[in-house]
Amino acid sequence: MKKINILVTLDANYIVPLKVMLKSLFINTPNKSFDIYIIHSDLSEAQISSLQHYVREHNSNLIPVLIDGSTFDDAPVISHYTKAMYYRLLACELLPNNLDKILYLDPDILVINPIDELYDIDVSQYLFAAASHTRLTPLTKHINKLRLNTYDTNGYYNSGVLLMNLEMQRSRIKSEDIFDYVRKHRNELILPDQDILNSLYGELILPLDDSLYNFDVRKSKTYFIASSGQKDINWVMKNTVILHYCGKQKPWKKGYINRFGVLYKHYQSKVNDTKWGR
Repeated sequence: MKKINILVTLDANYIVPLKVMLKSLFINTPNKSFDIYIIHSDLSEAQISSLQHYVREHNSNLIPVLIDGSTFDDAPVISHYTKAMYYRLLACELLPNNLDKILYLDPDILVINPIDELYDIDVSQYLFAAASHTRLTPLTKHINKLRLNTYDTNGYYNSGVLLMNLEMQRSRIKSEDIFDYVRKHRNELILPDQDILNSLYGELILPLDDSLYNFDVRKSKTYFIASSGQKDINWVMKNTVILHYCGKQKPWKKGYINRFGVLYKHYQSKVNDTKWGR
């Protein structure tokens, strides 16, 4: 059975959301096996062991990639963003050289339909495949192009779902280029990892349909209106592969209000019912 490579980067605060995301992935992509790579710098041995048992119960493997806290000591940081923001952008340097393709997923995601169709997209001529949310708000698209001087790109891509061509990245993406860009433009960066992704590599990103592969749950009404009523909740449940709980408000926190919050609770309850979910 061909395995699907999945990448996540996180700290200890996101272990429970990670388990929910993985549960949705396992349930909705049945008869598939996954290699789950986790790039981290602070998870304990007990936390890693718990995650490994949890993943193994679903016929998959968890491969932790420990980053020494000093690995990016020379890397500039901005405001409350830490060195961890570089992990996904430099995955080609941090992951084993025998990997040629991997799908990065933020932990604040639900996979609600089979993910193999996304994983099988041909990215042989691109560094990444990613979705842009700015078509929902066209003004934001133009502001970002002006702010980052990215007029030759198709949009401003969200970094929460990234299909990565690691083979090409190893010859095109260098940590020195990223660090140098941050030093020169630190005063212009708002979402650093995302701004870097778009500024340096936007021309080599294959656009994905966000309504399928990176659905921003905050904008469900906008998707509905923009599609003349086609993309209602029934359409989403049948067609959308990835729901992304973007923004500061998260569905695992008290007081979360969104029509897709109940769906998140559904998958969360399935994690809590398992031996390794607690």
